[in-house]
Amino acid sequence: YISLYKMQKIIHYPNLKTILEVEKVLKKSDEALSREKIKKLLGKKIMHQTLNLILEYLEESGKILDGRKGIFWIYAPRKEIELLKKQGTPFEEIEPNFRKYSE
Repeated sequence: YISLYKMQKIIHYPNLKTILEVEKVLKKSDEALSREKIKKLLGKKIMHQTLNLILEYLEESGKILDGRKGIFWIYAPRKEIELLKKQGTPFEEIEPNFRKYSE
């Protein structure tokens, strides 16, 4: 795995507002999204390199899954995970499409 940070000269770093907007788009979606769909749903222009940098950050921080079928929000706050463990709920029941998106 080679990071975009090391491979490319970064022209423009995203600001926090843009990162939060991308997170919001991904959280609201109930399906995997392509990069183009994310750009469209943002409602504002974003450079492709900037979006890729945000997505790499979100993936490295365990918030998204970037697979063949698109990008999907997978992060759950620790409290929710602990509650689900206590209830003994298998992850596949909570997110039945998880395997489909991770293939």
